Parts: sequence; C-alpha cells; structure tokens
Amino acid sequence: MSDITLSAGVRQNLNTLQQTASFMSDVQNKLATGKKVNSALDNPNSFFTASGLNSRANDLSSLLDDMGQSVQTIKAADQGISSITNLVESAKAKANQALQSQSQYERKEFATQYNELLNQIEDLAKDAGYKGKNLLAGDGNDLRTIFNEDATSRLDIEAVDYTDTSLSTGLNLSDLAEGQGGTTSLQLQGGKTTISLTDGTSSLTADSIISDHTAISTTAELQYYSDSTSSTARIGTTSVTAGATVQDLVDSLNALDGVRAEFDNDSGDLTIYSDEDFFIGNQSGTAELADSTISAANFSSTTQILSDTASFAVGDTLTLTDGNGFELGSLEIEDDTSVDDLQTFLNDFDGVDADFDTTSGRINIASEVTLSLTSDGADFATNDFTANSTGVSLTALSDSGFASDTDINRTVTRLNSALSNLRTQASEFGTNLSIVENRQDFTQNLINTLEEGAGLLTLADTNEEGANLLALQTRQQLASTSLSFASQADQNVLRLF
Repeated sequence: MSDITLSAGVRQNLNTLQQTASFMSDVQNKLATGKKVNSALDNPNSFFTASGLNSRANDLSSLLDDMGQSVQTIKAADQGISSITNLVESAKAKANQALQSQSQYERKEFATQYNELLNQIEDLAKDAGYKGKNLLAGDGNDLRTIFNEDATSRLDIEAVDYTDTSLSTGLNLSDLAEGQGGTTSLQLQGGKTTISLTDGTSSLTADSIISDHTAISTTAELQYYSDSTSSTARIGTTSVTAGATVQDLVDSLNALDGVRAEFDNDSGDLTIYSDEDFFIGNQSGTAELADSTISAANFSSTTQILSDTASFAVGDTLTLTDGNGFELGSLEIEDDTSVDDLQTFLNDFDGVDADFDTTSGRINIASEVTLSLTSDGADFATNDFTANSTGVSLTALSDSGFASDTDINRTVTRLNSALSNLRTQASEFGTNLSIVENRQDFTQNLINTLEEGAGLLTLADTNEEGANLLALQTRQQLASTSLSFASQADQNVLRLF
C-alpha cells in the first residue's frame, strides 16, 4: 500500500473522515452507557473520585437494609407490647370483678382466668420476634443497629423479658393460687317413738295420764340414757314431783342434745326423736313410760324425711355459706323435706358436689372452696348427743389467690406497676424506632447525594452528546462530499487519454 500515492486533498479529507468516525464512536459509546467517563483512561481523576463515592454509597446501602430490618424488629416488639398491655388490662378487670364479688367460688374462677391471661402474655411475648430477634425475650436478643461504615455510629437496644411474667425485672406478675377444695360428710341417722299421754298440763303422777301404765311415783326420777341403762350412758334426768307436768317432761327432753320432743295436745301423743339409741328409765333402770326406747338407724334411702331425726325440725332453716361468710342459699325444712331435697339443694351451687351413700347414711360433700352448712336448730348435726352449734364445716385445702380483698388489692397494685412498666418500655422502643427511622432517612438521602456526586463526575449529558452526534454526522457527510470532490479532481487526468 506504500506504493499508492494519494493527493493531498484526498488524504486530508480521508483523515477528517477517520477522525469524525472516531469522535462519533466516542459519542455513541457515551450515549449507550450514559457515562462520559467509563474507565480511568477517560478521566483518571473523575473516575477514581466517582468510584470512591459509589463505593461508600454501596456500603451505606447495605447498612440501610440492616436499618430497615431493625425498624421491623422494633415494630414487632412494639406491637407485642401493645397486645400485652391489653391482656394486662384484662387481668386487672378480672381482679376488679373478683373484688366486687364476695363469693369464694366466683373469686376462684376469676383467679383461674387471671392465670390464663398471664399464660397468654408469656406466649405472646415469645411470638413477638422478627427474623430470629425478639426484643421481648430477654438475654441474647439485644439489637445493635450500625449507622456508618466504620461502626462508630450505632444504636444498642436492650431486650426485656416478658416471656416469664413472674420476673421482677419484667412484669413481676406471678400466677395466683387457684385453690384446692376439700371434702366432708353429714351423717343422717335417727329414730323416733310415740308415747300416748294426756294433755301437757296434766301431772305426770296422775293415774289417768298414762295409757296402759301405772302413774309415775312422786319420788321417781326419770333418767335418760344413750344405748343402755348404765350410769356411764346417762345423759340427763327429770325429777318427778307432785307438780311435774307432761310439758315439764317435754321441756327436759328438748334440753338434751340430739333429742327432740313434740307433744300433740289433741291426741295426747308425745313423739320423741333421737339421733342415737335412746332410753327413758327410772332409778331402778326400768321403763315407766311405755315405748320409751328408741333404736336409731342410719338413713338408707333418699326418700326418707329429714324431720324424722332430731337434727331437723319442721321450720328449721339450713344456710350454706362460704369461707368469706357469703351466703350461697338456704333451705327451710318442711314436713316432707327429704334426703334428696337436701342433696339437690347442695348440688345447686357451683363448685359443690353432694352424694348420698345409702350404706353409711352419709351425704358426702366435696367443694372447691371452704363451706359451712348451719341450721337455726340447736340439734343440727349432732353426734353422740353432742350438738354441733357451728354446723357442718368444710375447709378447703388451700384458698385461691383472690380469696380475700387484701390479696386482690395487692394483685391490682402489681398490675398497675406492670402497666406502668409496659408504657415506659413502649415509650423507649418508640424513641429507638424514631432514631432508626430518622437515620434511615438520612442515610437514604446521603446515598442519593453520593450517587449524584459520582454521576456529576462520570455521567454524560445526553442532550449535549446527542447534539454532538448530530454535528458529527453532519461533519461526516460534508467530509464525504469533500472527499468526493477531491477524488473528482484527480479523475480529470483521465480526460487527457
């Protein structure tokens, strides 16, 4: 090719076309990449400066992602605290409900519901994590958020532990004792006999008052025995004087524990009820009153009438109360009140279970709380002729944590402290969330600033480069035309031939 000679005009136009083509290639590359500096060869200073800015922007972008995850972790904890607060307020409502009730059974039920709320609080706290980090789960869950490349700017958030409500460093709410009930039994036994006498004002020594028997001697002393006529079994006496009447006999019988006497003036019948075997004798140990021996037996059927024993008299009122003295209900003894009626009365109350044993004659009573069954009759629940003036008592093995007003008020105080703790912790998490979100916005803006600065150094002005390309295309066309003209000048030599 060195043997080929071009004219100066052709060579100059050819060089111009080559330069234009090179310039067009550069402009097209800038338009294609959007950058005016694509490598250190284009502009070392701008290239390396922009690379440094972009590197920092990338580093901050990674930190920005971590900040976003920290925000979500804090939000999860905050939502957990909000829900836990609602549960604590519900627990406080249960305590206040218990305070408004005097029923031990209702208080026991409220204590059970209170404990379930505490369980739900613990479960909720365990579920308040985000990507394996739980700010409500205590040790090992502290959160660190880094804000700059060298980690000199950061925020450490200490986790609290609400997964165990009893922790003193947390909510300090312990489960309440739910109480454990107890059992007792009421013996139903007795017997009765009827002695035919005259009216109650007649003298016991008059021949006419005792049917089929001689009059009682004026020197006699009626003696009352349990089981036998031995002196160790004697439980009382009545001195028979010239003025002693049938009513005096009735009164002396009614004064005995576990014995009840009823005299019918119309029929002249004296009916004696006894909870145990009973015998009326004289000083010699013989019976001067006909049919005065009573053989008491255990009740064996739910249809037996309660007033057939000395423990129950028509008109007596049985009252069932709990350990707080709260009256659950009452039952008035009527002439047809049966064992089944008493059993039904007891079973009508929540937490009480009564069952009659036909073999032993006992009503077995189980209760979830302390109970007391009393009567306004003096002979109620007698045993071996010893009256039990306090009735039948059932003491629970343990009371619930809401048994007394003092216990409930103590729990309410702890709940108020827990609510205060939750509000303080929610405020702290809110402050931390505000800090992280603020740094998140700042970092995003800083990344934009860094990328914008890098772009100013390396990005091409597409408008300018578009105009440059158009100008180069025009120059290319002109250079091509000029080259054509120069070539035509050289072709004029051919006309000489």
